[in-house]
Amino acid sequence: MPVYNEERTVERALEELLAADISAIGWEVLVVDDGSKDGTAEVLRAREWPEQVRLLTHARNRGKGAALRTALAEARGRYATVMDADLEYSPGDLSLLLEQLRSGDADAVFGTRGFQAHSAYSFWYVIGNRAVTFAANLIYNSWVSDIMTGHKAMRTELFRSLRLRESGFAIEAEITARLLRSGTRIYEVP
Repeated sequence: MPVYNEERTVERALEELLAADISAIGWEVLVVDDGSKDGTAEVLRAREWPEQVRLLTHARNRGKGAALRTALAEARGRYATVMDADLEYSPGDLSLLLEQLRSGDADAVFGTRGFQAHSAYSFWYVIGNRAVTFAANLIYNSWVSDIMTGHKAMRTELFRSLRLRESGFAIEAEITARLLRSGTRIYEVP
């Protein structure tokens, strides 16, 4: 869970994640506070979290990509997934992503956003997302509907092997590009 200035939502995001029925076997949550300046660090340290929650810290803001690399270096589980602290995605949906990995139907699973008329996205946000997604599909001769989704899951070993370099939010596009370039099957769930 990469976190940057999420004082208002980080506690609720963690509570919802811990309450989600994700796995019958053990799992861990790596929270990387990426140099927050708004009180997020204080919110995280003010509570005693269950043992499966580990708090990691960057002294200064280095970006979402750097936070993901920090977490991946510390991850001990078989699968790794990303859960942003802004509550755009439901923690309960992680089980849908993991189900496809465990069944062997996919090597990587993306939770895709539908951008339906009832969503709260701006016009230019959706158009921008569709443009970069179209470009990636054209370049890699693929069909993925939402390359910028923050809901991605795969084996931890595969995630680490991608040799990710992007530090900022463009990490989402880099993850997708590296998966497609390597021939990894991506399965999408709504």
